[in-house]
Amino acid sequence: MDKFVNYRNIVEKVINEYAAIPYAYGDIESRTMFDRDQDSYMLYSVGWNNRGRIHGINIHVDIINDKIYIQQDGTEEGIATDLELAGVPKSDIVLAFHAPELRKHTEYAVA
Repeated sequence: MDKFVNYRNIVEKVINEYAAIPYAYGDIESRTMFDRDQDSYMLYSVGWNNRGRIHGINIHVDIINDKIYIQQDGTEEGIATDLELAGVPKSDIVLAFHAPELRKHTEYAVA
């Protein structure tokens, strides 16, 4: 299996694992959105709790030029850790939520 297809499968698997975690309160549902044509993958929440409407993106990942760009990461431990555990090297993970000039100070790829 080529690297690109493998990364797609890993990203989908990791996001699906997060989607399976139920919310402890409220009537909130986790939903996934996988766009293989654009190579954009998301986990978002929608529903209601005692404070009102909930709608937001928890995870947004894009695959660009054989690298995984983490655009949004609302997880506790960080999805980068999960990607590494699944076999993705740090050199292929970009923390895109950091400004380009700050990425060089992380353990991950700059772009």
